[in-house]
Amino acid sequence: MNAQSKVLAVVGGKAITEEDVQKTLMQMGQRAAQYNNPQGKKMLLDQIINKELVILDAKKNLLEHDAEFKAELETVKRELLANFYVEKILRDVKVQESEIKKYYDENPEQFRGEETVSASHILVETEEKAKEVMERMEKGEMSFEEAAKGFSTCPSGQRGGDLGEFGHGMMVKEFDEACFEMAVGEVRGPVKTQFGFHIIRLDKKNDPKPVTFEEAKGEIYKNLMAQAQQKAYQSKMNQLRILYPVDHSGIL
Repeated sequence: MNAQSKVLAVVGGKAITEEDVQKTLMQMGQRAAQYNNPQGKKMLLDQIINKELVILDAKKNLLEHDAEFKAELETVKRELLANFYVEKILRDVKVQESEIKKYYDENPEQFRGEETVSASHILVETEEKAKEVMERMEKGEMSFEEAAKGFSTCPSGQRGGDLGEFGHGMMVKEFDEACFEMAVGEVRGPVKTQFGFHIIRLDKKNDPKPVTFEEAKGEIYKNLMAQAQQKAYQSKMNQLRILYPVDHSGIL
């Protein structure tokens, strides 16, 4: 007997195995991590046991034949059947590599990449402090890097304020707008954001980097697949409306 089939409990003659616990764990998605330990698995085992006890007693009391249960079961069955049918339609939809490459080649404007910048900043808590630091730099009392290390409350201060390279939308709106308006070498401030007051230096403007086919094909595939599935679904619905006429004269 392998470890997965090890019997952990028996409820009304039905064995509950380690495999049952593992299956329950896998069905939990992101929540599985918090139960993937001895204590968590014991809790899952208790839940499985409780479920079996409930089922046993429900059957004993003939709830399977209850009219309300049958109505709910029919509703669930119809929903499952509809979902299964649609899944079967979509299962056969395919997107070929040649279609992905064709889309990439015919839509170059989508894959030109975007302009990025490289910038450094000094972050302080008040406008007065920002103006004071700028004034000291303008007088030559300290370099931008020295001011960043001495006054910036951002961790980047220890790197002389260097924020590296970033694109549009990666920084808060006010900071983003300032950086992409500035000339290389320009120092601007104070620029107020939700984090405080910034003194910004634009270090470099970087030309757009075209997105390669290999980088783009995953996203293209997802988009083309979604379009193909929608087309297949709509085509099937159109066929069914001919096969089973629909009276749609009602007004909502």
